[in-house]
Amino acid sequence: MTQPGADAVPRGLNTRAAALPPLLVAFGVTSAFDLVSLLAGWHTGHLLAKPLLMPLLAGHVYARGGPRLLVAALLCGWGGDVFLLSGADAAFLLGMGCFAAGHVCYLVLFGRGRTHAGLGAAYGIALAGTVAALWPDLPAGLRIPVAGYSLLLTAMAYRSSRLGPIVGLGGALFLLSDTLIATGVADWPQPPRPDFWIMLTYLGAQALLAQAYRERSRTTP
Repeated sequence: MTQPGADAVPRGLNTRAAALPPLLVAFGVTSAFDLVSLLAGWHTGHLLAKPLLMPLLAGHVYARGGPRLLVAALLCGWGGDVFLLSGADAAFLLGMGCFAAGHVCYLVLFGRGRTHAGLGAAYGIALAGTVAALWPDLPAGLRIPVAGYSLLLTAMAYRSSRLGPIVGLGGALFLLSDTLIATGVADWPQPPRPDFWIMLTYLGAQALLAQAYRERSRTTP
């Protein structure tokens, strides 16, 4: 016998809610597999895992009824991930373009609410110092694109703080992850297993930014 009111819940919402646990678990397991593969120096494992990560996280956000802009930002990250698997300069630029599109989605999602002016000044100083330090060591053809991308990324990281410390930390980790990539492009000294640290900070960033679907509902009137 059907319980009273059971038909009032749309089937689509039930299906999306049921999809939540396996998507979230799959993202966690795939992330761990990718990071272990990087630590072990098993490049094939990284090639297998990396393209699955953002679609799984985007699916998780969609299953929770998250905003389309957030899903779009994560899928733009997926495009960037796939392009950056290639070492070609053209693929690097295409990947940067995908991530830039994702940052635009994030910026629109975060809205125009108040943020801390002191934090904005700190991000501005960090941006200017980092670009100035990297500039002489970057390939000539990448200097302007990297500087423009860095400006957009820093703006996203700063604006992410509007939705609270969790999402704000996600923005800061994204900035750290991409700064590690930029230092590698500039041929600066790298820590052991730099790809591991890049992916660790990147996955943490996207997972925390994905919490925007919760925090935005709390801060939006």
